Amino acid sequence: MDMRSSLNTWKWQVILLCLCSWGWVSGQLRYSIVEESEPGTLIGNVAHDLGINLADINNRQLSLGSEGSSRLFNVEKGALTVKERIDRESLCGSSSSCLLYLEIIAENPLELFSLEIEILDVNDNSPVFLNNNQIITILELLANPGKIFHLQTAEDHDVGTNSVTQYRLNPNPYFSLSVKNRKDGTLIPELVLEKILDREEKNEHKLILTATDGGENPLTGSCEITIIVQDINDNAPVFDQSIYKISLLENLPLNTVIIKLNATDLDEGSNGEVQYSFVQQRLNAATEIFHLNPLTGEIFVKGNIDFEKSQFYELTVTATDKGVPKLEGHCLIQIEVEDLNDNTPEILFTSKTNEVPENAPLGTVVGFISVRDKDSGINGEVKLDVSPNVPFKCQSFNNRYSLVTTGYLDREKISQYTIQLTASDLGSPPLYNKTVIIVNILDVNDNPPVFLQSVYNAFIKENNEPGSLLCTISATDPDEGANSDVSYSIVESQIDASAVSSFVYINSQNGNIYAQRAFDYEQIQVLQITARAEDAGFPKLPSNISVFIFIMDANDNAPSILYPQYSSELIAQESIQKSASVGYLVTKVSAVDQDSGHNAWIAYKLIESTNNNLFEISGYTGEIKTVRDIHEADNNEQKLVVLVTDHGDPSLSTTVTIHVNIVDNLVNERPKSQDFHTNSKPTPDITLYLIISLVAISLVSLVTFVILLVRCLKKDNYDNSCGSCFSNKSQHKQYAGEYQPTLFLNTDGTLKYMEVRMAPSEPQGQCYQACFPTASENNEFTFMKPQHFPQLKEMVNETGSTSDSNYSPKPNQVRFKCDVFPFLFLSILKY
Repeated sequence: MDMRSSLNTWKWQVILLCLCSWGWVSGQLRYSIVEESEPGTLIGNVAHDLGINLADINNRQLSLGSEGSSRLFNVEKGALTVKERIDRESLCGSSSSCLLYLEIIAENPLELFSLEIEILDVNDNSPVFLNNNQIITILELLANPGKIFHLQTAEDHDVGTNSVTQYRLNPNPYFSLSVKNRKDGTLIPELVLEKILDREEKNEHKLILTATDGGENPLTGSCEITIIVQDINDNAPVFDQSIYKISLLENLPLNTVIIKLNATDLDEGSNGEVQYSFVQQRLNAATEIFHLNPLTGEIFVKGNIDFEKSQFYELTVTATDKGVPKLEGHCLIQIEVEDLNDNTPEILFTSKTNEVPENAPLGTVVGFISVRDKDSGINGEVKLDVSPNVPFKCQSFNNRYSLVTTGYLDREKISQYTIQLTASDLGSPPLYNKTVIIVNILDVNDNPPVFLQSVYNAFIKENNEPGSLLCTISATDPDEGANSDVSYSIVESQIDASAVSSFVYINSQNGNIYAQRAFDYEQIQVLQITARAEDAGFPKLPSNISVFIFIMDANDNAPSILYPQYSSELIAQESIQKSASVGYLVTKVSAVDQDSGHNAWIAYKLIESTNNNLFEISGYTGEIKTVRDIHEADNNEQKLVVLVTDHGDPSLSTTVTIHVNIVDNLVNERPKSQDFHTNSKPTPDITLYLIISLVAISLVSLVTFVILLVRCLKKDNYDNSCGSCFSNKSQHKQYAGEYQPTLFLNTDGTLKYMEVRMAPSEPQGQCYQACFPTASENNEFTFMKPQHFPQLKEMVNETGSTSDSNYSPKPNQVRFKCDVFPFLFLSILKY
């Protein structure tokens, strides 16, 4: 009980001494702990020694790696403690040094630390002899003083000073004890004869051999030695060599003979017959590997010779004759094992997640790799290769590797990498080992939504119902999860001083765009909005796209009469001479329609006439002419009702009533300002005015053409449409020669006003297609509605004409369109 208490006290003193002696060895943490320590015993504060703050211990999440020795230890809150009982002898046997290797893994960031723990021996094993009684036979008289007899050695599982350090022999006058040190540090006790033995004096001697270890509280073991004095056999067997040295390759086949011993005995008969045997040693593993033929002296292999387990073996062989007493000869066999490249490299990959975000910078550590080869020398040198064509490589540090990124990752291209690691040693032939690592690429929001079209066009007729579906936009996002969830919105802007949200609404989930109001083609023809698609990632990534909403015309405007002025209070009056010839131009009805295309194509028809066969009207120009000579029987007052209709579906119409007075002499009647006179010859001044007017008209036409061209070029999305307005050069040439000026003079011969028409050569006329034709307009002729030119209104008003009350264009609402021009009506101010 006292011995056990003293042992525990010594153990705690050693523990305290070891805990203060840790340090860095080759860049590694090293601790010491004595064996047999109680579970929970503190080995060291790993977190503190690694420089981890107390506040960071929980965040770094220290844990042990997957090494097998980790079952003996535990890491809690940065402290390394004993987990279960440690028996040094079961871990390291008789090895002088007992080191256990651990790996500490720290998270956030991921780091790997190597740790060495030295298990210190405790003197917990007593020396033990294989046999409690050793019998030695000595012939009388022939054994001279100084003769040495080999004694069995005591085995102690402890190492160092805790192993056997001395032998003692009880005092007697015949024998003394001699102790020799072997190469491996083992003490060999030998019995030395001090004086000649006389069998007749004493035939048996009893000796006690005691082995003592060097622990703080020494432990002992003893055996009895019986010396039997026999009669003379005076020649012992003798080996050729006292020490044999042999080199062997590991992995030799079983039953391979490694050496044949030869011991000779000069005696004859049974005294000269020799038998061989191993000197048994309790902890000698060599006798488990090799076998000795007792008759032939051949030593052969009976077990696996593994360089990685042991590189050196030592055998003691005894040659014994059959004499009485038996004599012995001894030799020592030292066997060195040479390494073969028989172990493939081992690959150990350490990582917690095997996942890398796609925006990881170059050099990001994916995990740690340990490569080991149990062979030695060049056979144990290992190189590590990574499979080609992957953005990863291995970086070496302190005989370890880290797997790092070497290229930029893109989950949308490759979401998972299969990396093959190949470890090969430098032996001949080299041995390989392969392992596969799966690395998943985590998505980050690095892709904005992409629309399925480069631009969206929507078409809707004017006067639509609010809430009508205009079009559907759609965008996709190659990211995944919330990073690919797309929502839609309209970018706020102003359209005619109104918020765009007052015109359209978009469903944020499906991209449907709806009309918020009814559209008026006469107010706006094209509505350009910007739609946005935005993902739900962080940060959110948007994409914008232009959406063009084309308002298609509906026939919702009846033709408006420009000339002659007509209202409920005022009836149009015209006068002609009775002498007017056939084809005399009485007047011209001019009308416009605010609609466009077919809806603005105007036709004229005479629906009521006092004399049906006197006048006719051109269905396309509105010119009213005489079709025969005026007879005396014709009424002097003719009433004409003209119907002006468009070509919409259904068509809309307007009527105008004109009273034509037939007079004898048009000059005496002092006709009104609306009278036409084409037969008078122009004066020289009129010719000058005409030239000036034509030049002005040409300049205005040129400026108008340039403005139209510039506006069309500015509209990138209208290139094809507007280009078609000017693509037909033959049409330009056709109209270029169709300007027909007509002079209207006062009765005194001065210029009243001039009218210039651009009329098609055929009745239907050649028309231009609209910039944005509807489906119904593709293959038909269309007329463009007259635009709101303020100058035109002023000219007409000065000539005394009245505009339709419904026709009230806004001052800044002049629009240039590429519709068909059935008539280009330009009026010059009255002279």
